[in-house]
Amino acid sequence: MLASKVQLAFLRRIERRGGLGEEFWRELHSGAEPSLLQITRNERGYRSTAMKPVHQRLNLYTVGDEAYIFVPTGELLATQSLTVHRATAEVMLNRKSLHARAFGKPVYGILGLISLSLSEYIIVLTGREPLGRLSGHDIFRATDFDILPLNPNAPVLSPPHPVEAHLLALLRSHLKASNFLYSYTWDMTRRLQAQLENQNTDSNKGLFEVADDRFFWNKFLQSKFIESSQKQDLSHYILPVIYGTFDVRSLFIHGRHMQLALISRRSRYRAGTRYFRRGVDHDGHVANFNESEQLLFVEHQNTTGAIRAGDDFAHKFSFVQIRGSVPFFWAEVNTVRYKPDLQVMELPNTVNAMKSHLLAQVSTYGSQTLVNLVNHKGYEKPIKDAYERYMEQLNLPDVRYQYFDFHTECKNMRWDRISLLLDKLQADLQKQGYFHLDANDSKANQLQHGTVRTNCMDNLDRTSVVQAALAKYVLTKQLQKIDVLSKEQGVDDFESLSKDFREMWADHADAISKAYAGSGALKSDFTRTNKRTRKGLMEDGVKSMLRYFKNNFLDGARQDAFDLFTGAWIPRRNPATMNFLVTDPRPLVLRSAPAIASFSLFMICAGLTLPRSSDYSLVYYFFLWIMLLLATAIFMVTYGIDYVSWPKLIPLDSVIHYDGPGYRSAKHGMGLKGVNVRLGLDSGAKWLNKSKRKLDVESMPLADRSKRVD
Repeated sequence: MLASKVQLAFLRRIERRGGLGEEFWRELHSGAEPSLLQITRNERGYRSTAMKPVHQRLNLYTVGDEAYIFVPTGELLATQSLTVHRATAEVMLNRKSLHARAFGKPVYGILGLISLSLSEYIIVLTGREPLGRLSGHDIFRATDFDILPLNPNAPVLSPPHPVEAHLLALLRSHLKASNFLYSYTWDMTRRLQAQLENQNTDSNKGLFEVADDRFFWNKFLQSKFIESSQKQDLSHYILPVIYGTFDVRSLFIHGRHMQLALISRRSRYRAGTRYFRRGVDHDGHVANFNESEQLLFVEHQNTTGAIRAGDDFAHKFSFVQIRGSVPFFWAEVNTVRYKPDLQVMELPNTVNAMKSHLLAQVSTYGSQTLVNLVNHKGYEKPIKDAYERYMEQLNLPDVRYQYFDFHTECKNMRWDRISLLLDKLQADLQKQGYFHLDANDSKANQLQHGTVRTNCMDNLDRTSVVQAALAKYVLTKQLQKIDVLSKEQGVDDFESLSKDFREMWADHADAISKAYAGSGALKSDFTRTNKRTRKGLMEDGVKSMLRYFKNNFLDGARQDAFDLFTGAWIPRRNPATMNFLVTDPRPLVLRSAPAIASFSLFMICAGLTLPRSSDYSLVYYFFLWIMLLLATAIFMVTYGIDYVSWPKLIPLDSVIHYDGPGYRSAKHGMGLKGVNVRLGLDSGAKWLNKSKRKLDVESMPLADRSKRVD
């Protein structure tokens, strides 16, 4: 079927501007049908596949101010290219030459399209790093990106408006800081059991059509392409990526070659940073939700010790765990003190939101064992008490709550006592099981019928230690089942296996922690070495200070980047209405305090270099500047909330100034009531509302919150 007259007219205009060669037009008029539904070409040649693959490399053509054209390279001659009109953002396929000469950087995939205040932009992958090969599929990490404007009057390098420049900076920061993983031929978003259970219905579907919606991180950016794919098949161009981790190691034990892999997938719902995304939302999504899947592939007995190519495995195992924030409404309000104010908000629909979350996990994974690791006393006690109170109210079938007082049981670096928790969970682990596929059988030998859901306060450090311990226990059982290990042997009896296992889980913990808290995981020395060390304690102190600095003074912009990229907030197409993004609405007295403190510190340091002609002459000098420094420091702590870097796109006023039923440890950082009135500071941080929509966005469902307001 030939291209339409409109498309031909458009392409002839392109030809007049320089053209794509005679071969392009010969193949355009040949009408040959694309055949990538059955065949894909990778770096090792052609091979059959049941899924529609994604193009691995594209050449990009920029046709003046009219269009971007993406031409697949190294594919079959009849493959269609993709054209994006810059004036209308219309996406269409054209039959065209696959051997037309490419210009500029190679493109390894299209991440999607995002609309900011002045223009829409296409984000393309221009750098990638191979991470390994799993079961015959190449896994990559995206390393470099280009942002291409559709509006020729909105250049990326020098935007004409500061709001557009700010939004582009947020976008770049998220692309640079995130760990985006993908495969052209394998669905990275779904666990192995889900893929194999649905392999018949998934035949001849694109990767985006079968992807797990929670972990399809760039789904919002792909909205335009997914919508256009209803009229034309764009599945070869829609590349799902996950935000997570991937590691794979090759091992030999007793002459058996194995692949041990670990994948984590971060949910795009309620995504964000440590203190700005806590608990559950009204749709049942929780903060810092991660699915961790440990894969074990074991080849047939191989007497030569050589690694076989491809997907020649006698056994495939999968074990899945999940983590997520405690699923009710709570928060930690930053005040520039080391410990934020802990707040539990007893909203009318708390039970419904919590029930929605837990039932969703039961529907997806099966029975749930909820392991709670928060402290039973002190600062964290209100979280434990509220969690247990709501669980007693819900009394859900297939959901079992298990408390483990991590810090008390493992104090004095007795981390071997995690075995006490394993003893309590053994019955659940045996009942829930793991996924096992034997190559000699047509169906899975065993399915995983449930998961352990682990949480601490941040779902980072204690959670990672416990998840690694559970994964080691299950890995031992899997190897024993296929007689690689005897009943008396364990993972730690083989140094190479134990070392790779510990490194994988420690790197996995660090990556999840950096994504949420801004630093590597605490207690990772135990995961890496099987013991807690004093050196590890010192490293944890450094990481804790790094977290404090980032969480208080940098995470506001990082949270905005999450909300922009995932579509939780959509810009208006009028930058003048969003000047609050690039202005500081705080009163002058608040803005001047840090400058006064900095100048006082400078004068104190300068005074140390002054000639000491008289001891008394310097006493008054230092007294003046030290007292001024202390006064401004006390002032900034008193009004600490006003010095925290808060998110601007989705303000947290409803959390900061919550005065409903519940619990709050204190109300620090809000100033002094009488002083507030005299200085025109209202009641601390109220300036946050002055330049924004006065909406209780935290209480709004995500679907309503992300609608554009023009």
